[in-house]
Amino acid sequence: LSNPTSQSECTAEEAYMWSKGRAIFASGSPFDPVEYNGKTFVPGQANNAYIFPGLGLGLVISGAIRVHEDMLLAASEALAKQVTQENFDKGLIYPPFSNIRKISAHIAADVAAKAYELGLATRLPRPENLVKYAESCMYSPTYRSFR
Repeated sequence: LSNPTSQSECTAEEAYMWSKGRAIFASGSPFDPVEYNGKTFVPGQANNAYIFPGLGLGLVISGAIRVHEDMLLAASEALAKQVTQENFDKGLIYPPFSNIRKISAHIAADVAAKAYELGLATRLPRPENLVKYAESCMYSPTYRSFR
């Protein structure tokens, strides 16, 4: 659905009401949770912040010489694998954004694995544990206290 929220074709509440709670809703704009028939639905925010950091990191850690469409599919599947049954039960179609670093590391690992599989990786030898390698390559914004 369109951004910003004021330009959305319908709200999350409208989608859940009109579908009698059967809608699977995601939008580029944030929407508050919706109560319908005693159930709380948490609308997904379809945001490129879920895919692109992990995709980029996967390309860098593998030294990929180009991006293949299967690498984009691997990134999408890696994101989908991180949605738990508990998330689904709460009406979530994305994993909680509070876990974005873990999410990005897993996406990066799967993208890198696909690059190696397709013969597009130049960083050799392949790291044994791509998730741990991705995590080790991430910037951690921690600073020493000088007071």
